[in-house]
Amino acid sequence: MLIGKAGRATTSISTADAESITVRGSDLCSELMGRLSFTQYFHLLLTGREPSQTQTYFLDLLLVAIAEHGLVPTNQAARMTYAADPSSLQGAVAAGILGCGTVVLGTAEYCGTFLTRVNALVREGGIPPAEAVRTWVDKMRAGGEKVPGFGHPLHKPVDPRAERILALADERGVSGDYVALARETVNAVHAAWGKPLPMNVSMAIAAVLLDLEFPPAMIKAIPILARTGSLLAHLAEEQHRPIGFLMASHAEHAISYEPGAAD
Repeated sequence: MLIGKAGRATTSISTADAESITVRGSDLCSELMGRLSFTQYFHLLLTGREPSQTQTYFLDLLLVAIAEHGLVPTNQAARMTYAADPSSLQGAVAAGILGCGTVVLGTAEYCGTFLTRVNALVREGGIPPAEAVRTWVDKMRAGGEKVPGFGHPLHKPVDPRAERILALADERGVSGDYVALARETVNAVHAAWGKPLPMNVSMAIAAVLLDLEFPPAMIKAIPILARTGSLLAHLAEEQHRPIGFLMASHAEHAISYEPGAAD
């Protein structure tokens, strides 16, 4: 983001007048509504281009893959927020989305950064892919960092979502340099940590999106959009079968009070 003197004040996304709405150069009512699916429309909004059939297929696949995973922290935060203020559906959704971070849900963004950096070593440095991956993984290991997209508290020895995504990418001829680098990383992580760590869904999402030429800076948009749908489902259920306050009370019972100074 540039800070300082602003450039021309323009937008290329949409405009409207009394009689029409224009989105990315097309009339919303006569050219887009009834023709594009929401996934296709999302891609158009984000990139300015309508997706190919393959891009649409995999965007749908990835949105389905990452949308729902039970009572994870994002869903708990949303449900407890909604229990505290049932008039604020939007506030409860926002509470859940705010949890899309470096540990839960938001890691696809960091997987994309990792893969693009490794790929730069391959393309610009002429380093073989396996060596480039190993170099970067070893550097992270030595620095006490974790490689994003590896390990999962529940899915072991594999994350079935990641396996399915990559299998379909192979089947449909989408797997390219980034999927190959993700698979190389499995071996490098195993060697660096001395034990197998499963590639999780975040790494598979990032690899496939990059091979489909999705904007790297917008990889995080996929889990955000997907989880919004899931949050709304949990909040719809919360209206009729509320558990928000129950979860909060269980937390109070699970945590013991110990007097003492702060660390």
